Amino acid sequence: MNEQEAAALFGALSNDDRLRVIRALVRAGPDGLAAGEIAEAIGASPSRASFHLSTLSEAGFVHAERQARSLRYRVDFDRIGALMRFLLEECCAGHPDLRSCCGS
Repeated sequence: MNEQEAAALFGALSNDDRLRVIRALVRAGPDGLAAGEIAEAIGASPSRASFHLSTLSEAGFVHAERQARSLRYRVDFDRIGALMRFLLEECCAGHPDLRSCCGS
């Protein structure tokens, strides 16, 4: 991952609703959540949740799978992990104090 890609990914996360979406999907685990469940979890209208899901999908943080007439979203743990590794290793130079706080 390079600086430009990391900056774009951090930009996609730079919204409190989108952070709530990520948090809800991480807690849901591999089963993910339906779009309506996400909207309810973050306290947003379906159209507002859809807007945020679209941004997160474009960044590769979430993936949608059609199930009957609805979409089920799952978080991409590898994508989030790659961004965190970039932050820890590239930006923070693997500083031991930061590594210890992250459990790595």
